[in-house]
Amino acid sequence: MRLTVVQTLPALDSGGVERGTLEVAAELVRRGHRSIVISAGGRLVEQLVREGSEHVVLPIGHKSLLTIRHAGAVRHILQKEHATILHTRSRLPAWVSWLAWRSMDKNNRPAFITTVHGLYSVNPYSAIMTKGDKVIAVSECVRDYILENYKDVDKDRIEIIHRGVDPEVYNSDFSPSPQWLDDWQRHYPELKGKFTVVLPARLTRLKGHEDFIRIIKAVADSGVPVHGVIAGGAHPRKRHYLREIESNADRLGIRDRIIFLGHRDDLREVMAVSDVVMSLSGKPESFGRTVLESLSLGTPVIAYDHGGVSEILRETFPEGLVQVHDVDGAASKLIAFYRNRPTVLRENPFTLSALLDKTIALYECVAQNRQGT
Repeated sequence: MRLTVVQTLPALDSGGVERGTLEVAAELVRRGHRSIVISAGGRLVEQLVREGSEHVVLPIGHKSLLTIRHAGAVRHILQKEHATILHTRSRLPAWVSWLAWRSMDKNNRPAFITTVHGLYSVNPYSAIMTKGDKVIAVSECVRDYILENYKDVDKDRIEIIHRGVDPEVYNSDFSPSPQWLDDWQRHYPELKGKFTVVLPARLTRLKGHEDFIRIIKAVADSGVPVHGVIAGGAHPRKRHYLREIESNADRLGIRDRIIFLGHRDDLREVMAVSDVVMSLSGKPESFGRTVLESLSLGTPVIAYDHGGVSEILRETFPEGLVQVHDVDGAASKLIAFYRNRPTVLRENPFTLSALLDKTIALYECVAQNRQGT
């Protein structure tokens, strides 16, 4: 059975949701299915089309009540293209998609699938992500969040499909190019011979930068030649928070041991040359892709023990877990890793191929069930 799958999301610029959309789209085409994506567009559209998918430009993620008016256009696309599956990945596009889908003839509309990528605020607006014939949760943590907060959701409608990485791209044999290494050493000579610890996290108050500064301080005081690297940009409205973190580092006397990289498109290379990667979010993460990418590169991770990050480490590297906000425990673990670098397992169950197999199997299953009704 050849499927026609329509995926909807706000735009195709960057981010995990966007990357996942492209991965599924490319795999659908590879398997002989038809892939259509509806979004406002963005820099990833060229890649999407090059890999065999079709793209329809509609601003279905623009935060305005007027965006709902695009439901008619979405319905027209679903009807014209004889869509088998409608898969939506974000709240406002989900509302537009659901309104379009609901207005169609029940006997001739596609199966409706949603993916809950995050632990959204609990309210009627977010509830749309639980309305799918099937609801994909990206981790057990997300599944539990849905069942705890939306009592009308039948647990049998939820499918856990963990995010995954491509072992051809993220593996322990990977090494940055000589040119990249030369540029890195030229820009950051202070890291030469240092125990480099990276926090890959955009600059927002929930991501644990304050804890990171205190951890680096404790490790430095123990005599370890540690250097902290913060890889993440600050939104223009968050510049005050960057100044606050810099001020904290000054106050603790370790400003010369902290590098602020800003936003990076080469995070794979940065994590590959680092000694340890940290994940210190004070709020549970729905999954934690950078944690998985780091471990796949063979770089140890120290992370707070909650959310999807905890699921990844319990399966792959449990020695990296510490209690939430346990700065002393994290510092002690870093010192131990400096003295005796742990080995990270080469294999992990969270692969891109597993994600794609499970997603497309779900598409095929719901399409067959709908055809049989």
